[in-house]
Amino acid sequence: MSQSLREACLITDHRIVPITVEMAITESGRRNGLMGRESLAPDTGMLFVYEEPRRPDHGFWMYQTLIPLDIAYLDKEGTIVAIRQMVPCRSPSGSGCPVYRAGVSFSSALEMNQSFFRNNGISVGHQLSSSESICKP
Repeated sequence: MSQSLREACLITDHRIVPITVEMAITESGRRNGLMGRESLAPDTGMLFVYEEPRRPDHGFWMYQTLIPLDIAYLDKEGTIVAIRQMVPCRSPSGSGCPVYRAGVSFSSALEMNQSFFRNNGISVGHQLSSSESICKP
């Protein structure tokens, strides 16, 4: 992993789910994302952080991404505002890949292995935190 790693957690109504996030905070890091990776550790994801909120029509694609992913779009407070399932795109060009639009404004996006959110009871309205006092009480 080329980006920095941070410990974080997802907070549901009933539990705290610890995760490790690889930070994609530069334009290059966000552009490359998880392209070319053959696997992703079970409780690890990539967090795409933006300086300015993205519009609802902004989205992600799976060009040259080999593993199925879920993406949670988050507002500036870290609240999940939308979740989409994404499948690898086998097209030889990016123009042949679908875009998974947020449908709402967002400030960051968290990619995890497909079904991670569902399997952990994480849904819209739940929260991402990197506060050590919350994630490791």
